[in-house]
Amino acid sequence: MDILIVGVGGQGTLLASRVLGKYALDKGYDVKLSEVHGMAQRGGSVMTYVRIGEKIASPIIDEGSADFILAFEKLEALRYAHYLKPDGKILYSTQEIMPMPVVTGAAEYPQGIEKKLTGTGVDALSLALQAGNSKAANSVMLGALCKKLNFDRDAFEAALLSCIPQKTIDMNKTAFALGYAAVE
Repeated sequence: MDILIVGVGGQGTLLASRVLGKYALDKGYDVKLSEVHGMAQRGGSVMTYVRIGEKIASPIIDEGSADFILAFEKLEALRYAHYLKPDGKILYSTQEIMPMPVVTGAAEYPQGIEKKLTGTGVDALSLALQAGNSKAANSVMLGALCKKLNFDRDAFEAALLSCIPQKTIDMNKTAFALGYAAVE
């Protein structure tokens, strides 16, 4: 299974890839991860490849071959949709984070993105706030991903909880459960 995780710097995409990697290893699969940061520290695009299988040789996912795209921001989902294979799926947060050209007035945030995406949108930011902190949006998305991919919920949640600071466990458990309940 090839999963592309995309978002904006600071959204927790790298944590999400570590959680997926830990889950896959715990289930006995080979897993390879590769990260592309770009200008992530300045709110730029972040892309992480996660490849899971019996034997994985390369961490890179080619355009048009991703089984799944997990997007933490909807413009990023659109930006990387060409990585999806024809029968692939997209799960995206409906959150809008304005890129620098929009902030400076050089461009406008695109309208109608949802109409261009053939995937499932989750209001991860609102659910994270309901859990106690906007930074838990990545855990919301991981909960939704777990359900969409029919992963073992307890094992996936355990992988998440093993990758986060002890003091945030309750909040992230709540966020994960809210994300899991948000999708069919």
